[in-house]
Order: sequence, then C-alpha cells, then structure tokens
Amino acid sequence: MRAPRFRHPRLSRLAGLKDIALATLRSCASDRVSLAAAGCAFWATTAVFPAISALVAVYGLVSNPFTVLRQVALLADLLPPPAYELIHERVLQLARQPHERLSWHLAVGILLAVWSAATGTKAMLSALNVVYEVTETRGILRFQLTGLALTGLAVVGAVLAISGVVLLPAVLAFVGLSRFDLALVHAFSLSLLVLLFAAAVALLYRVGPSRERPAHAPTLPGAGAATAIWLLASGALSFYISHLSTFGATYGSLGAVVGIMLWFYISAYAALLGAELNARLEMKVANPEPG
Repeated sequence: MRAPRFRHPRLSRLAGLKDIALATLRSCASDRVSLAAAGCAFWATTAVFPAISALVAVYGLVSNPFTVLRQVALLADLLPPPAYELIHERVLQLARQPHERLSWHLAVGILLAVWSAATGTKAMLSALNVVYEVTETRGILRFQLTGLALTGLAVVGAVLAISGVVLLPAVLAFVGLSRFDLALVHAFSLSLLVLLFAAAVALLYRVGPSRERPAHAPTLPGAGAATAIWLLASGALSFYISHLSTFGATYGSLGAVVGIMLWFYISAYAALLGAELNARLEMKVANPEPG
C-alpha cells in the first residue's frame, strides 16, 4: 500500500489559491459579468455629463465655477486622454455660462444624473445577486430605495473627496508650497480617490446582494483585488489610447466617448470580479476540503 504523498503547507496554500483564482475566472464567464459590466458602463456614461453640469452649477452658485477645473485635473491620471480632454472641455464650456443659466443646469443635471446613476447602481445590485447566487427578495420599493441610497452615498462620498481636494491645497497655499509639496498633495488627492473606490466597492459587497450576510463572508480580499485591477486596467487603457494610433483611427471623433465608456466598463468589471473572488472564498470557507 502506497503511503500518502506529503505536500508542503506552502505548496498546498498556493494550490488552493490557484483553484480559487481559476474558479473565479470560470464564474465570471458563467455569470455573464462582462454583460453586466457593459450595462453599468452605459448608465454611468449617460450620468457623467449631467453630473458635471450639476457640479459646475453648484460651484457657480456658491463660488467660482472655474475651481472645478482643478478637481477635474485629477482625473488625468485615471481617465484615457481623449476622455479627459472631452470632460475638461465640457467643464470649461459650462464654467463660462452666465449665472442664470447655471441654475437651470443644476436642476436638469441633478435629475438626469441621479436617474442614470441610480439605474446603473440597480444594474450592479442585480449582477451581485447573480454572483452570490441569490434571488432578489427585497420587493420593488426596498430594491429601489436601496439603489437610491447607495447612489446617494456615492454622491456624498464624491463631494467629500472633492471638497478635501479643494480645501487641502487652499489651506497649504498660506504656508507656501514647493514643487515637491505640490507633488505630495497631488499624490494624496489621487490616493483619496482610490480609497473612495475601494470603500464604495466594499460597501457594495456588504449590502448589495439580497441575502443575510454570513458572519464568515469576506469583504477585503475582493475589494483589494478590485481596486488593484481597476488601477492596472485604467493605466493600461490610458497607455493604449495614448500610444497606439489604432484607437483614434478606429473611432475617430467618437474616441473620447468610447474611452469614457471603456473606463466605466473596466471599473464595473473590476468590482464584479472582486465580488466573484469573495463569493468563491466564502464557498471555500463554508465547504472546506476534507483532510
């Protein structure tokens, strides 16, 4: 009778991680994560320009609307260049509008942005139900309210992040900033946006699926993986659009809009991929292999 083969614990852990990674990728295909991410990207794209209009209008009513340009500059490190240029140009056009027209932009922009963003959030909630293999049981009203609440929290988080980005340089300006200090402030502001993404994804994993969350359900592994994939994919997309002429030759004047939609697509895909990872880890903990 052959003796059982001894496997080093570290090799066993590596094999377990490999199995989880492969199961996550297989689940992404079977759960149609790509299709769900495309739907979320569509609604996010329809929300972004009304949201910009509302943001510029708010600044125009309480302060100098050109202040928004400093915050938009932060997106240059995350968005593809054509997409950033389109958003920057739109902000500049809105900032030059008279004060009276900004009031209309605020009303219309808020309504359109909230409706589109809430629709995208509800699409994400439905996709999370598929990922965690649960059926929606919250009822129409509760489902709608959950989508609106998460959308509202995302808006509040974005406003707080933008406010921090605005106030920090203003406060430090009184002290006097060197070039190195400005680079540190820029890095801090960018880190704040990354942390906001990670926090939003972690919150989605906790309250998004329609179920009673098990005590052993993981959150941080998926949120960390989603954030890392989001950063890497954003950098790769930006490099592709900036350095390869095939993108501009293919899409022409539509390249900026396509770039925005692709960025939202990889953002939603990264979030759902993290959810798939958490779901597979949760199954692994609930059903450990014997021996």
